[in-house]
Amino acid sequence: MPQTQPPLLDVHALSVRYPDSAAPAVDAISFSVAAGETLAIVGGSGSGKSVTARALMRLDPDAGYGGAIRFSGDDVLGMSARQLCALRGGGIGMVFQEPLSALNPVMSVGAQLAEALVLQRGLSGKAAQAEMASLLQRVGLDDAQRMLASFPHQLSGGQRQRVLIAIALAGSPKLLVADEPTTALDAHLRLQVLVLLKSLARESGMGLLLISHDLPLVRDFADRVAVMHEGRIVETGETASLFGAPKHDYTRALLAARSARLAAPLPQDRAVLLQARGLHCRYRRSRGWFRAAEHFDALKPTDFELARGETLGIVGASGSGKTTLGLAVLRLLREAKGDVDFHAGSGAVAFSRLAGPSLRRMRRHLQVVLQDPFASLSPRLTIGDVVGEGLRVHQPELDPVERRRRVIAALAEVGLGAEVADRYPHAFSGGQRQRVAIARALIVSPDVLVLDEPTSALDAHVAVQVLGLLAELQRRRGIGYLLITHDLAVVRALAHRVMVLKSGEVVEQGTVDAVFAEPAHPYTRSLISAAALP
Repeated sequence: MPQTQPPLLDVHALSVRYPDSAAPAVDAISFSVAAGETLAIVGGSGSGKSVTARALMRLDPDAGYGGAIRFSGDDVLGMSARQLCALRGGGIGMVFQEPLSALNPVMSVGAQLAEALVLQRGLSGKAAQAEMASLLQRVGLDDAQRMLASFPHQLSGGQRQRVLIAIALAGSPKLLVADEPTTALDAHLRLQVLVLLKSLARESGMGLLLISHDLPLVRDFADRVAVMHEGRIVETGETASLFGAPKHDYTRALLAARSARLAAPLPQDRAVLLQARGLHCRYRRSRGWFRAAEHFDALKPTDFELARGETLGIVGASGSGKTTLGLAVLRLLREAKGDVDFHAGSGAVAFSRLAGPSLRRMRRHLQVVLQDPFASLSPRLTIGDVVGEGLRVHQPELDPVERRRRVIAALAEVGLGAEVADRYPHAFSGGQRQRVAIARALIVSPDVLVLDEPTSALDAHVAVQVLGLLAELQRRRGIGYLLITHDLAVVRALAHRVMVLKSGEVVEQGTVDAVFAEPAHPYTRSLISAAALP
């Protein structure tokens, strides 16, 4: 009988505890990953998934660890600082869930890739250039020269995520830990990236630990699944068995959440809140001292309306112009042109032409929830200060006691207790930070809310809670939502109408029911097919 090979990664009774926490963030969990195998860890926001991933390389210096972590037979918890440096990147590669925070904002993509290649493989010069182009192509970024010269803020969320994956692969790791690796990617790119990672695992024997709340993705690509809840693994098993016959109540709740339909009923009288005409955005790109500059149309002339109490979903591939459209509506892009009218109670206001104090006063009516909650929350402010910031700007007459009361109420609306108000963003999971961002936007009672990937950091169960909250707020207040997302399940759950963008241009729009049932454009059909909606 052939001898069984030991697992590449073997975790036994792992506990992780932080000094300021009464309960452990991870409580005596055990699992293993074999060479060439994909294990997915799924669970709610704050369940301990990301803490587990970081513990494998001891990335949290303040954390206390118990139990055992063995990688290729070596004791990770007993490693010296020098050994840990060799492990990180070379032995275990990591793709973090918030790309804008993980990438250096003052270094180009090329400089960051080159740094990884020098440190992990000693490559430089032409060999490094060729490998960088190859890595970018393998993760779906074809225009290598432009990408290498770009800085993180010049890329879309999906492009930044793919750059992170390329950097993680630069060291040719034996195990790749992917913490929400497809959070910012559309359905097409999710498939491409996961196919790439699976093929690498098969070809090189690389193990893959996939941390995700995207259950269709997990179902299609994981060999085994472990379900975490409140710091513990409550169920584990082969993927087909677990999805076909889940044993734990929490697992069943996760699987049922994705098919929810939560859209608020539309008001009887359709009152237009926001109207955009000819909205477009063109960037000028320098090509060097002796070459003429070129222009790039991130958003081509676009017209649309948003009614009171209505949700308009904006969908499309990464880099299609979705976020550009949202930021252009809010006048947060200098390059954006076109007319945006806000229909207040007393009539239409030309929002695109306001300036100075008039513009600042009007901004209370149009708020935004950005797609990267960690990057959009100041790390130096407490959660209470972050959420209350809008009140200090738009209602300075409020005394501290009343402002605090409203902050606590806003946090309660998004499912967070009063005790979080005095903590800082780094102490929360990605999903919890996203709920803080939503509370910050809602506290000034806006009429229009631009939601840029509002559930990208949330598991299916918590996403349904947040979407249900947004739907209830819409019913009560008549808020209009501009919902920007690559997740068609989110659009189906919350939106009334949908607009499909491709390369900065609207290719199809209509009611959600009509477009999803009979998509007219081939690109829309391919998006719906790739999304694998239940």
